[in-house]
Amino acid sequence: MIKNFLNEQGVAFKEVNVQEDPAAGDKLVETTGQMGVPQIEISGEWVLGYDTETVTQLLEK
Repeated sequence: MIKNFLNEQGVAFKEVNVQEDPAAGDKLVETTGQMGVPQIEISGEWVLGYDTETVTQLLEK
């Protein structure tokens, strides 16, 4: 769902599938302390889940 939102906003992003790349999943948990997905990094800030309000605010910075 968040991918659809980002596409609708015309935001380019890189998708990392942690099921296909367990090392990326480990690094994500180490970095954020969170196991949930999706997690989105925008300018060094992390957003957990489908939080379009926070994503929009960070994109506007």
